Amino acid sequence: MSHTTVAAPTRGTTQGSGVNFMRILKSEWIKLVTVPSTVIMLSITVIVMIGLGALFAWQTTILLDLQGDPEMAAQMQGAPDATSITNTIPGSGLIFGQLLIGSLGVVLIASEWGTGMIRSTMVAVPKRIPALLAKQAVFAVVAFVVGAGSALVSYLIAQPILAPSELEFGLGDEGVLMHIINTGSVLALMAVIAMSIGTLLRNTAGGVVTTIGLLLVLPILVATLLAGIADWVPDAARFLPSSAGEQMVAITIADGALNQWQGALVLGAWALVLLVISLLVTKKRDV
Repeated sequence: MSHTTVAAPTRGTTQGSGVNFMRILKSEWIKLVTVPSTVIMLSITVIVMIGLGALFAWQTTILLDLQGDPEMAAQMQGAPDATSITNTIPGSGLIFGQLLIGSLGVVLIASEWGTGMIRSTMVAVPKRIPALLAKQAVFAVVAFVVGAGSALVSYLIAQPILAPSELEFGLGDEGVLMHIINTGSVLALMAVIAMSIGTLLRNTAGGVVTTIGLLLVLPILVATLLAGIADWVPDAARFLPSSAGEQMVAITIADGALNQWQGALVLGAWALVLLVISLLVTKKRDV
């Protein structure tokens, strides 16, 4: 009598069993889009960024009218010329987009540590680094789409607002398309920074406060309180995350300021360093 031996499928074979990075990405995507509060927060971010773009476009037309009045123009000496700032309208909501995306990024990761849900993730994906990288990658891509998409919609809405004042501009104008793309790039890098901070602190409140402090409070302190301490302080302020992000979306570069590529390198360095530290710490600490 002959016996036929059938080999059992092993993990990762063509039968589709096992864990791989694409499946981890898919699971993180499902977790992200099926939580109502996350979807609501992302929607609010889009609405705020588009609304601020439309508001800034309307404000620019008002500024042009005021500058056309000789008496008002004399009182507004030093104010930027309306025609020189129209190209930056699409990304005018970036500062608030950074704060919202940063806060959401901390909440997404720190809440898992706080509630203990991270243990379920680590049971399903025993290797911690792929699990964390998948979380980072999914949210960074979503943040990029939110930022670039909001900037593009802001551009489209701004054109009919600017048209009566003959201030409209095209996507082909110098720096405009890159400005829109980099609005998404800044939010993607900010998402990585925020999730890394949330991973390191494992506390939602502490992570949100730290992120907002890094993006908003620290630049104000440097500009107002520390600028007079030493001559190098204003130069060092250029390398803060928020300052680097502003330069990434800048179209006109002021003397002594970082250009777009330098801003991208600085902000990318912040994201990379914090990401690496968070991965190393998570690998060694208990879950």
